Amino acid sequence: MNLPIKITLFLLLILSAACKNQAPPTNKKIILTGETMGTYYRITYLGKIDHQKEIDVLLNEMLEELSTYIPSATISKFNQNTTLKLKEGEAIHFEQVFSRAKEIFRITSGAFEPTIMPLVNYWGFGYTEKKMAAADKAVVDSLRRLVGFDQILGEKIKDGIHYHKENPNAQLDFSAIAKGYGVDILAKLLERKGVKNYLVDIGGEVRANGKNGQGNLWSIGINTPNSDAAYNEVQQIILLENRSIASSGNYRNFHEKDGVKYGHTINPKTGFPEKNDLLGVSILANDCMTADAYATACMVLGMEKAFQLINADPSLEGYFIYGGKNGELQTKYTKPLEAYLLK
Repeated sequence: MNLPIKITLFLLLILSAACKNQAPPTNKKIILTGETMGTYYRITYLGKIDHQKEIDVLLNEMLEELSTYIPSATISKFNQNTTLKLKEGEAIHFEQVFSRAKEIFRITSGAFEPTIMPLVNYWGFGYTEKKMAAADKAVVDSLRRLVGFDQILGEKIKDGIHYHKENPNAQLDFSAIAKGYGVDILAKLLERKGVKNYLVDIGGEVRANGKNGQGNLWSIGINTPNSDAAYNEVQQIILLENRSIASSGNYRNFHEKDGVKYGHTINPKTGFPEKNDLLGVSILANDCMTADAYATACMVLGMEKAFQLINADPSLEGYFIYGGKNGELQTKYTKPLEAYLLK
């Protein structure tokens, strides 16, 4: 009568031993790359599963709402009309970006200006044919009348949101916040999949969480703000601890006409490409779309005002590169960032 029991126990011991000898599955370093929003994406994480397909689907969904290069996109439809009515749960990417953009527009007193699209197109940096315009102040002043994010209203209605333009010719451009938002939604996707250690990079806008494969904080290089510098020439390396970083500068994206360089950062107050002492800025924030928008605002404001803006907000950190009196590169950063600068 004891025989079946002994056999059962013996089998359990064999199974137990087999389980102990079998190594549990371990995370591996996965690198996924692709293209989106006119630039690259590169995602590095420690995990077991390739999430490339879901990543591409999510990015395409976002573009169908936020890309001015897609005529059927939500933002394009609104740009060609006066009103936009969205049912609850419809076009959530557009809704979330619009809401955060409105907040940062107010905080920066319009230095971050999402209705700058007509001027961006005029200077050849938008979705129209990239032809450098002549610097005609009269034309610029007429286009400036179309600029003003406070003229675009989003009102919650019974079953959704109603967006309305006070100026029917105003146009939205979320390019200064969309890449950062894309980083955020990809990071959230990875986290939903149980990934805790990752680095998401879309065109230089980055979100890092956890540690890299060596158990260290992820490190990000800030490029030297010089058009003659190599793409891998680094001014400073910053360690990211569960933070996002976005950078902006005019040293790569510019037009040149009659020996004059025109950078892609347009000042919404003047209508002209902004020229000031700030050559490049990197902003750290809890989410990447916030970092992205503030980086653009800083380039408009210039060194002194930009530093004051970032230094006054404890949720933000900034690394600033500016031109000295003799043309040499100078750097300045908010104090909490010092602990994360790789010496």
